[in-house]
Amino acid sequence: KQPGVLIQVYEGERTRIKDNNLLGKFEPSGIPPAPRGVPQIIVCFDIDANGILNVSDEDKTTGQKNKTRITNDRGRLSMEEIEKMVQDAEKYKFEDKQHKKKVESKNALENYAYNMRNTIRDDKIASKLDDVDKKKIEEAVEQTI
Repeated sequence: KQPGVLIQVYEGERTRIKDNNLLGKFEPSGIPPAPRGVPQIIVCFDIDANGILNVSDEDKTTGQKNKTRITNDRGRLSMEEIEKMVQDAEKYKFEDKQHKKKVESKNALENYAYNMRNTIRDDKIASKLDDVDKKKIEEAVEQTI
């Protein structure tokens, strides 16, 4: 089980985090530990007239709500830097699309592996598996994760 969730807020148009600008990060409080992929968090963004980014989150399971403020002094980009990022996003559109597909495939495989591991650990299913087969599955899952 994961003990918490870290939410990082970036500005930019690129698919890779490293190609965007980190504005801030926060860890919502009140989210109980849960297996990967189980917490469902709604995150909303609002920019006020002073350029302050307000981020609110709500855990759909518990109803716990949090608010975080990210101000201009946290490394926001200038208009020139934003224009360059937009141009770069267009320039590297195909590369970013390929990277996105690769990441989505990797995440799908990892999610499948986590689900498989949880399935073979279920007593109802584990008791029906041959020990040799169970060991092979566990090894394949661990290699994948």
